[in-house]
Amino acid sequence: MDLGQQIGANLKQLRTERGLTLGQLSSLAGISKAMLSELEKGNANPTINTLWKIANGLKVPYTRLMEGAEPTATLVRREEVFPQTEEGGHYRVFCYFPGGSQRNFELFYMELDPHGSNTSAGHLAQPQEYIYLLQGELAVETGGETYLLSPGDALSFDSTVAHTYRNRGETLVTGLVINYYHPS
Repeated sequence: MDLGQQIGANLKQLRTERGLTLGQLSSLAGISKAMLSELEKGNANPTINTLWKIANGLKVPYTRLMEGAEPTATLVRREEVFPQTEEGGHYRVFCYFPGGSQRNFELFYMELDPHGSNTSAGHLAQPQEYIYLLQGELAVETGGETYLLSPGDALSFDSTVAHTYRNRGETLVTGLVINYYHPS
């Protein structure tokens, strides 16, 4: 898809998501209804100033109008994902899906060695953390409480506050962690 068609598809999607008619967006952006219609059809190549006006009218970043669509399927193989570790190397996370403009969450596979722990001072504003335990026994300390998880258990919490994962057992702890970022 060429850039004009991509801009048109993104413009139509953003306008319809907001429940706006072409006339309403025309008023918000200061662009004629006819020009917006041609842009949505992919029949026009807008100037930078036109894109800025539309982006401001929709209250989105300028680059949002030019973003390409994500593929319908994304395969991530284990050998393609490298671990991020804490200083001692006892806690490892493998990021399978990073956050970004197309995604308001991050998906990690997590490993915590026997008797290991990891403390996080807290994440960016407004995230929620979700943990699904696959293997082992995990203690999660957050908000002055301790939650004990067994395989198959899940926990969600406000991750803006400090939180600690502790493996009190003799086996490796594994799980899935999702950091969800609320839209601003």
